[in-house]
Amino acid sequence: MKTGKLLSIIALLGFSVSVMATSVPEDKIDTLRLAPINVEPTPPAMQAVINTDVKQVRSYPMQPPVIPHKIDGYQIDLKANKCLQCHARTSTGHSQAPMVSVTHYMDRDNNFLAELSPRRYFCTQCHAPQLDAKLLVENDFVDIDHLMKAKAAVKKH
Repeated sequence: MKTGKLLSIIALLGFSVSVMATSVPEDKIDTLRLAPINVEPTPPAMQAVINTDVKQVRSYPMQPPVIPHKIDGYQIDLKANKCLQCHARTSTGHSQAPMVSVTHYMDRDNNFLAELSPRRYFCTQCHAPQLDAKLLVENDFVDIDHLMKAKAAVKKH
């Protein structure tokens, strides 16, 4: 019994030493922080929110629409949802804002409800305002429509 415990301790110590020996040196860690892990850098200023109220093209099928305006100070909690002042079915006539999708008025069994479904009430779970910011990481995303056009062009030749 004592031999088993001793072997376990030796194995654990050996593993610990091997992990420490193979760890990457601090100066070799690639990071977006641009500072060592033990230094708290001054955060950059907040980026400006795109506030054009212009509907943006979606990048992929079933993508939730992005919010094309500022929502700072919007109350979205159990008591109130400021988004619905403009986007509710009854408000779009005077606000000219796009109406909340009819899918937001359905329960999980696909039954239509008179009011917004509680599971769709908190808009910012899926929808987000966009920042006018430079990319931190290069993005090579290609929209599905471009892929389909390229595939069709290859088939023609």
